[in-house]
Amino acid sequence: MPADTIAALAAELAEAERTRGTIPRITARHPEATIEDSYAIQGVWRDSQLAAGRTLVGRKIGLTSKAMQQATGIAEPDYGVMFDDTVYVTGSEIPFDDFSNVRIEVELAFALKAPLEGPDCTLEDALAAIDYVVPALEVLNSHIELEGRTIVDTISDNAAYGAMVLGDVRMRPDEIDLRWVPGVLSRNGEIEETGVAAGVLGHPARGVAWLADKFHQHGQRLQAGELILAGSFTRPMWVSRGDAVLCDYHEMGTIECRFV
Repeated sequence: MPADTIAALAAELAEAERTRGTIPRITARHPEATIEDSYAIQGVWRDSQLAAGRTLVGRKIGLTSKAMQQATGIAEPDYGVMFDDTVYVTGSEIPFDDFSNVRIEVELAFALKAPLEGPDCTLEDALAAIDYVVPALEVLNSHIELEGRTIVDTISDNAAYGAMVLGDVRMRPDEIDLRWVPGVLSRNGEIEETGVAAGVLGHPARGVAWLADKFHQHGQRLQAGELILAGSFTRPMWVSRGDAVLCDYHEMGTIECRFV
């Protein structure tokens, strides 16, 4: 796609975020758009946010589990960026009107203590670079109409990332079998979704290795200090204003939040 088209679409998405609105599918208007085009759109949008004073704190990986791929009809992972003003802690009240098409996903987040670089990054490489793991909920935030969207639309829209809510239990990767971390997600006291972290590529840290390899293709690497949200092991749960959300991660504690 031409650079001016990429810039115009990035500006549309920035305006949609500002107004909490949605735009028509990019792939409906530009069926020729490729995955590389979508990352270019995301990159222009990201750079505009950095220029406006936002601070990048990490990356999100999406669509890493069969549950999420089936829920979206998209069959490969993607990634986006996370800014410091999108991070909440357990117990937070979250402004519902800050987001569009609001849904919740159950995830683990990994803090890196060392840079991680592809190609051929292994699970063992990723685990060696991880400082700690913490449970997290991701708030999805879609600015492109959902019906008929493809991975090109989703990537362009910063992989539908809105915010994350972090738990307060941190563990080293060697302190727990990360494959068997559970998530029991409730809305207003009723269990809606359950899963285990092995649903993410067989091991949730494998998503971190995938991302390092993906970054290598773009001439980049993951940096020490970054927080990597590794992908959901449940289907997304819709939430409405006033909903109270609770997720139980067993040994890794619980996360609570309310949308106001």
